[in-house]
Amino acid sequence: MVNPISAPAGKECDARFENPSVTGGFMSLQRLSARMALNSFVVLGRVGMDLYADPPGTQIEAAGRFTAAIGGSAGNIAVALARQGAKVALLTRVSQDAVGRYCLAELGRYGVATGHVGFARAEARTSLAVVETIAEGPQTVLYRNDAADFALTEADVAAVDFSAVAALVVTGTALAREPSRAASFAAIAAARAAGAIVVLDIDHRAYSWTSDAQAGALYRDAAASADIVIGNDDEFGLMAGDYAKGQALAQALTTDGALVSIYKRGSEGAVSYTAEGAFETGIFKVTAQKPMGAGDGFMGGFLAGLARGHALEAAVARGAATAAIIVAGVGCAPASPDTAALDAFLQSYS
Repeated sequence: MVNPISAPAGKECDARFENPSVTGGFMSLQRLSARMALNSFVVLGRVGMDLYADPPGTQIEAAGRFTAAIGGSAGNIAVALARQGAKVALLTRVSQDAVGRYCLAELGRYGVATGHVGFARAEARTSLAVVETIAEGPQTVLYRNDAADFALTEADVAAVDFSAVAALVVTGTALAREPSRAASFAAIAAARAAGAIVVLDIDHRAYSWTSDAQAGALYRDAAASADIVIGNDDEFGLMAGDYAKGQALAQALTTDGALVSIYKRGSEGAVSYTAEGAFETGIFKVTAQKPMGAGDGFMGGFLAGLARGHALEAAVARGAATAAIIVAGVGCAPASPDTAALDAFLQSYS
């Protein structure tokens, strides 16, 4: 079941993943594969507008012009999925102004359904980021006061039919404020009741939270109901309350109910855990234009890979490759590869 296309980025998967006689975790992975074949996703969380200093490499204070692109973790994940052939809807709220309308229009152009994107009250604002496309030490100035996406309600969630949805993706920042927090947990419950896979992208943004302790506790609550949990070493360390215990927590999640837990380690790649074992995946080396967007691209490429029937290790490699392509380009959504571009990139490594 190991797809050879993943070989340049990973080590050989544990043989138990390939043995149909193994029960337990393997059967759970079969359930995951069957549901993901629906290839339909709902992504919950923020979308925003990014303004990139132009041309690439220009510092913000020296820029004579800026180019606009979709931003926000949920928005970027949704675009990455749509670009790789998935049916995907965003579940969020935007501001009733030109920036909110821009986000709706761009999502539509990328093929992301916006029927569950509502408008927040008049004084709320869609996030706006001013960004440098610089590989080392880039500046991102984020405006997120009274963020519109935090206005998501349980009533918004109740309007979503999860019966034909492969997976709900919850980005952790949505847990930072009410009523979005209650709406996120309501979405998790509704998705689970409908048989959909629940995916938690820890997505920690310290500026959104009252404290690290509060964030860690709520991430743990969400992870307890998730089938797939993905985060980096700092995020799992925050969840564990101790950086040194983060990887152990990532592994422990798969004995407590999660099907897959992916512990990302930056330039050292990632370790993926299931109840049946673990495997490592390296990175694809590219000339990076920026560090932003890698995590969003990883999530989109990984889930799209599962939906296309790739084995777990190959899907993780496709996530890593998507991340590499995005950091090598300008913008996040504009740099997100379609399936043909991703396959060609992987083939160049095979």
